[in-house]
Formats: sequence, structure tokens, C-alpha cells
Amino acid sequence: MLTPATTKTVATEKSEAEEHSDGVAMSDAKVAAAEIELATAGPAVLHDSLTLNGMVQANQESLVQITPRFPGVVREVRKRIGEHVEKGDILAIVESNQSLTPYDLKAALAGTIIDRQTTLGEFVSEQKPAFVIADLSTVWVDFSVYRRNLARVKVGDQILIDPADGGSKIEAKISYVSPVGSSETQTALARAVVANTEQRLRPGLFATGRLTLSAKKVAVAVKSSALQILENRTVVFVRDGEKFAARDVEIGERDPDFAEVTFGVLEGDLYAAQNSFIVKAELAKGGADND
Repeated sequence: MLTPATTKTVATEKSEAEEHSDGVAMSDAKVAAAEIELATAGPAVLHDSLTLNGMVQANQESLVQITPRFPGVVREVRKRIGEHVEKGDILAIVESNQSLTPYDLKAALAGTIIDRQTTLGEFVSEQKPAFVIADLSTVWVDFSVYRRNLARVKVGDQILIDPADGGSKIEAKISYVSPVGSSETQTALARAVVANTEQRLRPGLFATGRLTLSAKKVAVAVKSSALQILENRTVVFVRDGEKFAARDVEIGERDPDFAEVTFGVLEGDLYAAQNSFIVKAELAKGGADND
């Protein structure tokens, strides 16, 4: 007599499991703890872009080498590498070999000391700079462009620079494209002069740039990080109350940041953007709130 009831219960549970197989409940607290970013689907501008590798350089037009006026011996050193100086600050005191009188070695511009080639008691002369000062409020970022892409890079093109420090990208423009190339690397130089007020760009370090070639506006887009593959389907996890539902989507054009959605997600839908793979993992476990 118990057999029919047992069969019915199993069938009911199976039906409910199938009904909820593409959804998972996660409280707002759990979403926050998992650092799942929620974003709203809507219009976006997709960019056809070219990724370039570059090196940060001191702006050579805002750099000066300080050399002694007369040969002599360094009697006092007042400034060190990394210190900020103002124009006219005394960097060192040198005793002239000719007159045996001391004279001041002064900063010719305001900036940061990026090199020092002198020590206390050392003999110095006008043949070698004692200090190098750079105004790092602007820097050069020199990008290498392969010959196949040279025709696509123009002065005035917008470029987004990533210093790889975890912060947002820096907007700049290409200000110079070299008319000659390197025989060793088969590349030519494209330079951006970049404002560096927060000192995020440090000379000598690498940086990546994404050059914008064209832009297209689309009606509905989601962040590329929102796309997940679920049972060979491309899905986006849409938030409804405290539940994420896996929506099958059709993707149109895309760039590194956004993907156009032609079907499956509507403008205004709230979805899991960053760390959406955590929702997929919770779905595979059968729901995070069934602990």
C-alpha cells in the first residue's frame, strides 16, 4: 500500500528539481560576501580595438641633467634619489679645484630626482651629470606597433592605458608615430603623452594600451564576464528577487569589455557581471541556500 505513495513522491521531487534546475537562490548577503557584481543590462558602445604593449618613459621634454659648472670635490650632498625638489633648491655643494671656493649645485626645474651619480667626497666635473631631475606630472608611454598594424595607427587616436595596478584605465591620445622602424623587432614606435598626477605610471615599467579603431552603439549589452557556458548553452544569470535565473542568450558583436545581446536579456534586467562563475558553481551544487 505504501508503494504508490513512494512513487508519487519521487516523481514530484524529480519534477520540482527539473523546474528549478536553471535557477539558484542566493541571499543579498551571500552575493555581497562572494563579491558578485550586479549590473544592469542596457545600451553600450562596442569598440573595435588593437592591443599594444608599451614602456613608460620619463617625458624627455621635462627632464634635465644637472652637471657641475667647474671640476671639484663634493663637500655636501643634500638631496637623494626619489626626492621632490623645487627649482633653485640646492642639490649639493662642490668645492672648485680652481678657486678652492665652494659653489652650489642647484635644481634647474621642479620635479623628482630619478638619478644621482655623485657621492660625498667624490671628484666631479662637467663631463658627467651629477643629478637627473624629471617632472613626472606627465610621462611618455611608448608602444611597439607591428608593421601589419602601422596603417591602422594614427596621431590623435584614443588609447586606454592599463598600468596593471588594479585601478581604472587611463585615457590618452597618440601624439606621435615614428616615421622609421626597428630592424631588430620589425616594429615602429607610437607615443602617448599621458597626465600622471597620481603617479600611477612609473618610468621603466611596462603598460598595455587598447587603441580604439571604431565604435558602435548597441541597444542591449552585458559585461563579457557575465557570459557563462551551461550545458553547451551561453547563459547570463539574471537576478529576480533573491534568485538567479539562467537565461539563454544570443550574442551579437562584442569587444573585450561588453557583448551585445540580441535575445534573452532585456534592457533594465539586473544580472551577475563580475564573478558570475560563482553563481554557476552554486547552481551545480543545487543551490547555495540549502545548507
